[in-house]
Amino acid sequence: MIASKSIKPTEITRKWYIVDAKDHILGRMSTRVAHVLQGKNHAYYSPQWDMGDHVIVINAKKVAVTGGKDEKKNYYRHSGFPGGMKSRTLSEMREKNPVEIITQAVRGMLPKNNLARDMIKKLHVYEGAEHPYAAQTPQELIPQQKGT
Repeated sequence: MIASKSIKPTEITRKWYIVDAKDHILGRMSTRVAHVLQGKNHAYYSPQWDMGDHVIVINAKKVAVTGGKDEKKNYYRHSGFPGGMKSRTLSEMREKNPVEIITQAVRGMLPKNNLARDMIKKLHVYEGAEHPYAAQTPQELIPQQKGT
């Protein structure tokens, strides 16, 4: 019987990855990003620890969607008061707050537990091509394309 090595949170070395969202499909890219944030891309993945890496997403405003989702997909928020339901389409969100589009898509793909709070903190999304993490020398992370 071969015993598998159990890694401790202090032994984790976090890498930095960068994704250019321009012309990538939102759902496919978000799936790949959530996979890396959870640490499932490592051989030593353990679901009870936060083993994920940092992911930088640039050009959030230029992310692609399929079908007619620009006008059909809605984002809802509620103030907590009666009649406080607000709704925005994807195209309105792209103009007002494109960072939130990717953040919400990735958050929905993370586990629904306390660990997800720590995982989402390692997601850094920027509207344009500029980001302040050049010193970390991020590696390019290529989201899966259709058919691969």
